[in-house]
Parts: sequence; C-alpha cells; structure tokens
Amino acid sequence: MSFLGLPVPPGLTIVSDACTHFYKHDKAFPDGLKGEVVEGLQKIESLTGRKFGGKTNPLLLAVRSGARVSMPGMMDTVLNLGLNDQTVEALAADTGDARFAWDSYRRFIEMYCGVVMGLGHDIFEEILEDEKARLGHALDTDMSAAEWQGVVVRYKDMLGEEVGQSFPEDAMSQLWGAVGAIFSSWMNPRAMTYRLMHAIPQDWGTAVNIQAMVFGNLGNSSATGVAFTRNPSTGIKELYGEFLVNAQGEDVVAGIRTPQSITERARIETGSEKPSLEKLMPDAFADFIAVCNRLEAHYRDMLDLEFTIERGTLWMLQVRPGKRTA
Repeated sequence: MSFLGLPVPPGLTIVSDACTHFYKHDKAFPDGLKGEVVEGLQKIESLTGRKFGGKTNPLLLAVRSGARVSMPGMMDTVLNLGLNDQTVEALAADTGDARFAWDSYRRFIEMYCGVVMGLGHDIFEEILEDEKARLGHALDTDMSAAEWQGVVVRYKDMLGEEVGQSFPEDAMSQLWGAVGAIFSSWMNPRAMTYRLMHAIPQDWGTAVNIQAMVFGNLGNSSATGVAFTRNPSTGIKELYGEFLVNAQGEDVVAGIRTPQSITERARIETGSEKPSLEKLMPDAFADFIAVCNRLEAHYRDMLDLEFTIERGTLWMLQVRPGKRTA
C-alpha cells in the first residue's frame, strides 16, 4: 500500500529471516539488527516530527506480525508502545486530551502484559469492571482522565503482586520485548495448528512491522473499522463492514460496544439508528471508497481491510485477500 502511494503510517519491517535466526539461536536477535532498527526509527521520527521515548511530541508505535501468507488472528500485536509515566503526560499535552492519553496508556499496559509478560486478559478486565462499578459507569467511554489514571495505578500494583516486577518504563526495552514476543507467537499453539490446516511451512517465520501509531480514539472525528471490498457471502460489489467512533481496533472485535455500519444501505438493512460512516464522515468515506477501488484493481481480488480515521484523516493499516463462503 505504501508503494501505491496510499495513506499508510510510516514504519519499518524486520524481515522473517530474523525470526528464523531467532529460533535457530536460542531466541537471540541477529547481529546488527538493533542498530538497523534504530536507524529505521530515526527515519520514522523525521517523517512524523516525533521522538520515540521523547518527553515532548512522543512517537508511539504499533508492533504487528506480518507472515508471508495471511494468518488472521493467529499472532500477536502491541499498540501504543512507547508510553510510560512521562510520555503519557506529553501525549496529553500534545493532543490536548488527557482522557485519551490515559486511556491509551491503560490499553498499552493491558496489551503489553498479555503479549509480552503472559498475563491473562481476565485479570485486567476484572479490575476495570470493578472500577466502573465503583464509579457508577456503564461504558469505558464514560471514564474520565483521572479515573483512567486510577486504573493504571491498579494495573501496575497488580503486576507487582502477580509477577513480582514493575512495568518497563524504557521505550526501547518495551520495543524489543514486543518484537521477541511476536517472534515467539509464531510458535503458539493456535498458529501452529492453523499452519498445519493450511499447509504453511513451520520454518517460514514471521516478519514484524513497526509503524507510527494513528489513533481512532481521538474524539468524535476519529474512528476505526474493518471492511471487505465486496460482500463475502454473496460476492456483490458493495462495501461490507463495520466501524466504531472514538475507538481503537481491538474495540471493534471485543464486543464491548455495538459497531456501526459503514454504508448507509447496510445501516437501513440492519435497522440501526446509529449513523453510518457514509453519513457521519463523508470525506473520509469517499477516500476509503477510492482506496478500495484502487486496491481491488491492483490485487485483482476481493480484499479484507483495516483502517483508522484520525481526526478526519483516513489511514490504511492492513490489506489481505478476503475469506469468503463457498
């Protein structure tokens, strides 16, 4: 998508050969890799005008797997990487939205502890539900900045109790912890089973994509969603998908909030009272339609897409061949 000139957040890729080396050498990274990643990060910093780990204008990263064959949902992802007790304050000042910053920080702690430190999601969910009940809130979106800050404190206290260590504050340590965890997720049981079912060689390994974060949870002009370029059940050439306003990607699939239809036609068919993306953000919707048409013409296939709209601007996160019915 980058080579096609589409709006993709700047980033770098650690190729799958590094993962193969990781497994052949007792989970050690190849010589020189860390230096190359630092160089790549400097390019991202220059493109975004942000500094990774910086006390002002902090650069936050999304760290995702990228196998040579699509393996949806099989491996791990870490979002909002680079947040700590200092950069969260810088993010709040930079965006003018302290609630967003602390919400992003608690999401990062939850995701990092699950992917890198092996803690179950239910531990965090229990704390969050307890806090919402105590404060009388029904939804995550009801939480204030100070209340999210309290959740972060409880998360960190729990981490000390469960694993006897503190949350890593150093951004570079966070990054290499995430890269190692994503390489390790290539051999998790669900990924291994998926490869056996689809005749994918176990020794291929996965790449790791490191990208600048874009945010779908920066208020009501931001959103995140998933879509097929055609209806995967019928093949009809119509957008098929859903999105959430003021949300990050995991919210769409978590089932916590009811997603909204992307097209007005789908909204009418489902009888939803919530506005479609087509009506709510017409400019971003038009940009998305143009991207879908461009990608279908390029790949000559029905596609599965993930996107984020940050304060009205469309960003493309992923494209892969769409799974469809017989």
